[in-house]
Amino acid sequence: MSRTWSGESRVGGLRRFAVAITILNVLGHTWFGFEQAWIVPFVAIGTAYAVELLLEIVEAGVSRRPLRFVGGWRLLVDFLLSAHISGLAVGMLLYTNSRLWPVAFAAAVAVGSKAVLRVESGGRSRHMMNPSNFGITVTLLLFPWIGIAPPYQFTENLESVGDWVLPAIIVCAGTLLNFQFTRRLPLIGAWLLGFIAQAIVRGLVDEGSFVATVRPALVPMTGVAFLLFTYYMITDPATTPDRPREQMAFGAMTAAMYGVLVSLHVVFDLFFALSITSFVFGVVAMLAGRIRQPAVEPVVAPSLFAERTL
Repeated sequence: MSRTWSGESRVGGLRRFAVAITILNVLGHTWFGFEQAWIVPFVAIGTAYAVELLLEIVEAGVSRRPLRFVGGWRLLVDFLLSAHISGLAVGMLLYTNSRLWPVAFAAAVAVGSKAVLRVESGGRSRHMMNPSNFGITVTLLLFPWIGIAPPYQFTENLESVGDWVLPAIIVCAGTLLNFQFTRRLPLIGAWLLGFIAQAIVRGLVDEGSFVATVRPALVPMTGVAFLLFTYYMITDPATTPDRPREQMAFGAMTAAMYGVLVSLHVVFDLFFALSITSFVFGVVAMLAGRIRQPAVEPVVAPSLFAERTL
């Protein structure tokens, strides 16, 4: 788990992320032009809540400890913040036409992955995959007829001024949140520079016109969907490195994987690139933890569900 993402910092960050994504969903369905039905976010967060609570009940029973969400409404709300964020992200980014069960499936996979896909790092157990991104990735792989919500839905009903105001708000708020709480600005910088670099490399390799290749390769950076991915998804502090150098490596590798996937004509590149990078870094963290592990250790009952975050 991140050393900088704990205690008050974690709760404060989760609260602000939850408020931001809730406002975005409300405005999206009432004003911006979200394509999904109104019931989609309710199905997504309802499923996410249910899975999160069920996993906690199971874990508390196995560990014979009190439930972490019992003791007042504030504890319950704070406990469900992570599930709230994952559920709304899944419901906002997936498009399943009139079917609701794929949304519920993606939300369940997102929250459930935090309990199943875990690594030991720094003496603690943490989940290795970005929950909402992993839920989306698995759903897209298993059900090819499901797609991603069209990027234009974030600004479909906005006029010229709104097209500038909304991205500006996302960038300013995202920068502040990641500077004050997640400490992931090095990762963001490396990801953006890496994205530009992969576009240039593809332009150099392509046999056609350099400008004709690079220009459209950089167009995604101008979209709201790209900004949301940059400031609110790839920066998940629970599944990304703490140290600035490792953060930059994570961002650069994600950009490189994106370039490779685009060159191979793979769709939904952003989500797959992040999943691959998260998996690789998770495996590396697991192997590094085993190398540093002392020859003799006291036997401690592991907690599969401890310290779940985003």
